[in-house]
Amino acid sequence: MTTANFPDEYPIGFRDYMLGRRPTFLVYVAGPFSAPDRAGVEAHIRRASEAGVEVAKLGFCPVIPHANTAHPDFESVQPYQFWIDATAELLRRCDAILLIEGWENSSGARAEKAEAERLKMPVFLSLAELAAFNA
Repeated sequence: MTTANFPDEYPIGFRDYMLGRRPTFLVYVAGPFSAPDRAGVEAHIRRASEAGVEVAKLGFCPVIPHANTAHPDFESVQPYQFWIDATAELLRRCDAILLIEGWENSSGARAEKAEAERLKMPVFLSLAELAAFNA
Protein backbone atom coordinates (compact mmCIF):
# COMPACT_ATOMS: atom_id res chain seq x y z
CA MET A 1 0.00 0.00 0.00
CA THR A 2 1.36 3.41 -0.87
CA THR A 3 0.46 6.87 0.32
CA ALA A 4 -0.87 7.61 -3.14
CA ASN A 5 -3.66 5.03 -2.90
CA PHE A 6 -4.45 5.31 0.81
CA PRO A 7 -7.43 7.55 1.60
CA ASP A 8 -6.50 10.83 3.29
CA GLU A 9 -9.64 10.80 5.42
CA TYR A 10 -8.18 8.11 7.69
CA PRO A 11 -6.47 9.29 10.89
CA ILE A 12 -2.72 9.87 10.53
CA GLY A 13 -1.79 7.15 13.04
CA PHE A 14 -3.94 4.61 11.21
CA ARG A 15 -2.40 5.54 7.84
CA ASP A 16 1.11 5.35 9.28
CA TYR A 17 0.45 1.93 10.80
CA MET A 18 -1.04 0.55 7.59
CA LEU A 19 1.88 1.93 5.60
CA GLY A 20 4.37 0.27 7.96
CA ARG A 21 5.70 3.56 9.35
CA ARG A 22 4.39 3.12 12.89
CA PRO A 23 5.10 -0.04 14.87
CA THR A 24 2.38 0.37 17.52
CA PHE A 25 -1.33 0.53 16.82
CA LEU A 26 -3.30 1.79 19.84
CA VAL A 27 -6.76 0.28 20.31
CA TYR A 28 -9.07 1.98 22.79
CA VAL A 29 -11.31 -0.51 24.61
CA ALA A 30 -14.78 0.97 25.20
CA GLY A 31 -17.59 -0.49 27.22
CA PRO A 32 -19.66 0.10 30.33
CA PHE A 33 -17.89 1.21 33.51
CA SER A 34 -20.57 2.54 35.86
CA ALA A 35 -22.88 0.15 37.68
CA PRO A 36 -25.34 0.25 40.59
CA ASP A 37 -22.68 -1.15 42.95
CA ARG A 38 -18.93 -1.69 43.22
CA ALA A 39 -19.25 -5.38 42.27
CA GLY A 40 -20.80 -4.32 38.95
CA VAL A 41 -18.03 -1.78 38.32
CA GLU A 42 -15.42 -4.44 39.04
CA ALA A 43 -17.13 -6.84 36.62
CA HIS A 44 -16.98 -4.16 33.91
CA ILE A 45 -13.30 -3.50 34.66
CA ARG A 46 -12.55 -7.23 34.46
CA ARG A 47 -14.41 -7.59 31.14
CA ALA A 48 -12.56 -4.61 29.62
CA SER A 49 -9.20 -5.86 30.89
CA GLU A 50 -9.85 -9.34 29.47
CA ALA A 51 -10.68 -7.77 26.10
CA GLY A 52 -7.45 -5.78 26.34
CA VAL A 53 -5.47 -8.99 26.79
CA GLU A 54 -7.06 -10.33 23.60
CA VAL A 55 -6.21 -7.09 21.78
CA ALA A 56 -2.57 -7.53 22.83
CA LYS A 57 -2.61 -11.14 21.60
CA LEU A 58 -3.53 -9.76 18.18
CA GLY A 59 -0.42 -7.59 18.20
CA PHE A 60 -2.02 -4.26 19.09
CA CYS A 61 -1.52 -2.13 22.18
CA PRO A 62 -4.73 -1.90 24.21
CA VAL A 63 -5.68 1.34 25.92
CA ILE A 64 -8.09 0.37 28.68
CA PRO A 65 -9.48 3.37 30.56
CA HIS A 66 -11.29 1.00 32.93
CA ALA A 67 -7.93 -0.29 34.16
CA ASN A 68 -6.56 3.24 34.63
CA THR A 69 -9.27 4.00 37.17
CA ALA A 70 -9.84 0.55 38.67
CA HIS A 71 -8.96 1.58 42.21
CA PRO A 72 -12.15 2.69 44.04
CA ASP A 73 -10.46 5.86 45.37
CA PHE A 74 -10.40 7.35 41.87
CA GLU A 75 -14.13 7.96 42.24
CA SER A 76 -13.45 10.51 44.99
CA VAL A 77 -10.17 12.01 43.76
CA GLN A 78 -11.70 13.92 40.86
CA PRO A 79 -15.29 14.57 39.79
CA TYR A 80 -16.99 12.36 37.21
CA GLN A 81 -16.62 14.92 34.41
CA PHE A 82 -12.84 14.97 34.90
CA TRP A 83 -12.71 11.25 34.05
CA ILE A 84 -15.06 11.66 31.08
CA ASP A 85 -12.84 14.41 29.67
CA ALA A 86 -9.64 12.48 30.39
CA THR A 87 -10.82 9.29 28.73
CA ALA A 88 -12.02 11.30 25.72
CA GLU A 89 -8.47 12.61 25.38
CA LEU A 90 -7.10 9.07 25.61
CA LEU A 91 -9.47 8.05 22.82
CA ARG A 92 -8.32 10.90 20.58
CA ARG A 93 -4.72 9.67 20.90
CA CYS A 94 -5.62 6.15 19.77
CA ASP A 95 -5.81 4.66 16.28
CA ALA A 96 -9.00 2.60 16.61
CA ILE A 97 -11.75 1.73 19.06
CA LEU A 98 -13.03 -1.70 20.10
CA LEU A 99 -16.55 -1.78 21.53
CA ILE A 100 -17.09 -4.59 24.00
CA GLU A 101 -20.21 -6.33 25.26
CA GLY A 102 -22.76 -3.97 26.72
CA TRP A 103 -21.43 -0.84 25.02
CA GLU A 104 -24.90 -0.04 23.65
CA ASN A 105 -26.20 0.34 27.23
CA SER A 106 -23.47 2.78 28.26
CA SER A 107 -23.91 6.48 27.51
CA GLY A 108 -20.15 6.90 27.87
CA ALA A 109 -19.32 4.13 25.38
CA ARG A 110 -21.92 5.44 22.93
CA ALA A 111 -20.31 8.89 23.16
CA GLU A 112 -16.88 7.34 22.63
CA LYS A 113 -18.14 5.56 19.53
CA ALA A 114 -19.58 8.82 18.19
CA GLU A 115 -16.29 10.61 18.82
CA ALA A 116 -14.33 7.84 17.08
CA GLU A 117 -16.65 8.09 14.09
CA ARG A 118 -16.26 11.88 14.05
CA LEU A 119 -12.49 11.38 13.95
CA LYS A 120 -12.90 8.80 11.13
CA MET A 121 -11.24 6.25 13.39
CA PRO A 122 -11.81 2.56 12.64
CA VAL A 123 -14.58 1.19 14.88
CA PHE A 124 -14.54 -2.52 15.67
CA LEU A 125 -17.66 -4.13 17.11
CA SER A 126 -15.91 -7.37 18.06
CA LEU A 127 -12.54 -8.98 18.56
CA ALA A 128 -13.26 -11.05 15.46
CA GLU A 129 -13.51 -7.86 13.38
CA LEU A 130 -10.24 -6.61 14.87
CA ALA A 131 -8.57 -9.95 14.16
CA ALA A 132 -9.76 -9.83 10.54
CA PHE A 133 -8.30 -6.34 10.23
CA ASN A 134 -4.95 -7.68 11.44
CA ALA A 135 -4.98 -10.70 9.09
